[in-house]
Amino acid sequence: MTNPFKGRESALSDPSRDLAPVVPNDAQNLPSTAVALYVETGGRVAFVTVVGQQRLVSVGNFSILPVGVTRVLSTGTTAAGIHAFTVS
Repeated sequence: MTNPFKGRESALSDPSRDLAPVVPNDAQNLPSTAVALYVETGGRVAFVTVVGQQRLVSVGNFSILPVGVTRVLSTGTTAAGIHAFTVS
């Protein structure tokens, strides 16, 4: 099978290259910066944006948050089944 992403530079307008599960953590950044988050079970999601701002938002089941995220915080997060869309 041919990989259409091989050798291509990633752009934010490209589809995500991976969808990785997130374990909320107050001290550590995500392994790769997320271009969006997917939430299976709704609740609150506390996170740090790529510009360094801490945010807390409420989302429903099966939500997509189209925001650049470096860290999902355990303090304040009640949502579950969080996954990071990544381009790297």
